[in-house]
Amino acid sequence: QVNLVESGGGLAQAGASLTLSCVVSERSDSSYALGWFRQAPGREREFVAAISPISNLTFYGNSVRGRFTISRDKPQNSVVLQMDSLKTEDTGVYSCAAALRPRSYSLGYEYDYWGQGTQVTVSS
Repeated sequence: QVNLVESGGGLAQAGASLTLSCVVSERSDSSYALGWFRQAPGREREFVAAISPISNLTFYGNSVRGRFTISRDKPQNSVVLQMDSLKTEDTGVYSCAAALRPRSYSLGYEYDYWGQGTQVTVSS
């Protein structure tokens, strides 16, 4: 069992930055792909970013590429999502997820474990 706990959400103005963190309970978290997804009210869950195990390759959704950065923080056993140049359409509940052997990093159903999510609200 892998537990994921997100933090860092909140309210921000458009153009500002927020940093989300997800602590992973599994000490060998480098074996897992870690991803961030978001869901806005009335909309489907959307892939945001992911980082592969071992080699730490990164992947981004089209709407956030160039503005968001995903990374692993090994000492903290966490995955960090740095969100810059925020837009109102970035508003939603952000959840981190872990997958042992995903066939695709952008598909939510490939992930085995999920956190509870943290709310991000971007105002204009």
